[in-house]
Amino acid sequence: MSLNSYLMLSEEVQHALKNNQPVVALESTIISHGMPYPQNVETALKVESIIRENGAVPATIAILQGKLCVGLTAEQIDYLGKKGAAVAKVSRRDMPAIVAQGLDGATTVASTMIIANLAGIRLFATGGIGGVHRGAEQTMDISADLEELAQTNVAVICAGAKSILDLGLTLEYLETKGVPVLGYQTTELPAFYTRQSGFNVDCQMDSPADIAKLLKAKWAMGLNGGVVITNPIPTEFAMDYETITQAINAAVAEAEEKGIKGKSTTPFLLAKIKDITAGQSLTANIQLVFNNAKLAAQIAKAWSE
Repeated sequence: MSLNSYLMLSEEVQHALKNNQPVVALESTIISHGMPYPQNVETALKVESIIRENGAVPATIAILQGKLCVGLTAEQIDYLGKKGAAVAKVSRRDMPAIVAQGLDGATTVASTMIIANLAGIRLFATGGIGGVHRGAEQTMDISADLEELAQTNVAVICAGAKSILDLGLTLEYLETKGVPVLGYQTTELPAFYTRQSGFNVDCQMDSPADIAKLLKAKWAMGLNGGVVITNPIPTEFAMDYETITQAINAAVAEAEEKGIKGKSTTPFLLAKIKDITAGQSLTANIQLVFNNAKLAAQIAKAWSE
């Protein structure tokens, strides 16, 4: 069977790609596993409308009945939102089984990158990338997102790596794999909920056009792999560094106590942090996704021009 048997692009996305119009890929784990219904669906639709307002076509990606769907309808987004965590969370490793069995899957950063690349989409907006987990020296718990960034030609616009991770080791891993980490109008790596991390990015970029030029140069030289474009959360929604650090440390300690490991770790920690911060972290999460969608659309526009 050919790829065409599995890959399904919406008419709007097909038309945009054929006519060199800007397209931004979006993941679906944020819908099914990121927040409760109906807030998840409202957020996903708002992200799509922000991308449209900024001159690009949104392409939300998921696996539905074994098909790699690029450009979901509002009904399909609602379906994923209602099913929530009952939908499998799908990374590279899980894709063959989900597709072969005709099941539904919500795509992570890694699997969204793979499907976006198959469709010919170069820009992808998300909340934060996965990375090297704390204690990875013992557990070897490293997100598949990093390996995907090393080999797949898709640029990911995010608010940095999730601050529940070991940010220093995450940057080291990306450097080893030759993945540039850019800061949009910043020299400091944002840490998801906050604008500070204490770590520097590789290069500051001050305009969407400059970023688009860098992407063109990278891939024209045959330097395969992605680019991480970090975009700090807007100041008015950023959380206090000390507050969020304490919340993360408490959540990590509880996860260790309960023996929570692997792909269950991130959802557990994010839910725990939301409880500890009385919902403030969820508000921050939503706002940073909106902010990333806007920048991604602007870069996609510069790229297609």
